[in-house]
Amino acid sequence: MRSFMQILRSLIFNAMIYVMMLVYAVIYFIPALISRDWAFAACHAWCRHVRWGLRTIVGMETEVRGTPPKGEVMIAAKHQSFLDIVLIFGAVPRGKFIMKRELMFAPLLGQYALRIGCVPVNRGKRGAAITKMMEDVERGRLEAGQLIIYPQGTRVAPDDKKPYKVGTGVLYQQLGQPCVPVSTNVGHFWPKREVLRKRGTAVVEFHDPIPPGLPLRAFMERLEETVEENSVRLLAEARGTTPI
Repeated sequence: MRSFMQILRSLIFNAMIYVMMLVYAVIYFIPALISRDWAFAACHAWCRHVRWGLRTIVGMETEVRGTPPKGEVMIAAKHQSFLDIVLIFGAVPRGKFIMKRELMFAPLLGQYALRIGCVPVNRGKRGAAITKMMEDVERGRLEAGQLIIYPQGTRVAPDDKKPYKVGTGVLYQQLGQPCVPVSTNVGHFWPKREVLRKRGTAVVEFHDPIPPGLPLRAFMERLEETVEENSVRLLAEARGTTPI
């Protein structure tokens, strides 16, 4: 009976967040066209609504640990579910993503993504997109902010292993910015491709920045070690405290 009720709560929550995504997108649409600040305000408001819904409907607490960066940095994060996107973006003032070009054409979502500075990328042309992004920042056409990337390139379930792509290190060298590693355990509570949202405390944790200028191999080893070891620690914490 408890499992059935949790699935029902999860279904209600899932429906609510997509309805509210549309509501926020429509309410803020005209102001967002006038000022990018309003586009960020809409996205941050929706992120807060998601966290509120998890707490009140599902019984899931969410926690952001460490110090989210405010300056121009690259954020390299563990990606386990849609929830880590919400928590990381909601914690920084000017987050932006490298996104699939197809998302540009999604109604409202695509317009908001471009408005906040997300970088659309064709498959196989990521390097050219990054070069253009850097030029746009330097020329004042694109506001500086926090570039959020996922070094493994896809969502990875908590117990799965996938390699870290060297493109993350190349981007780190191209940008010449600090890189903030982020670990998480959200996949335990919001599993990939599942309806169920579990009770407990889902965490994303920001770690000390990796300074610019490290050799590629040294950077990749430090990034992977920081993210993976801390994600394992957070997963153990989650499994020890999740209600049955």
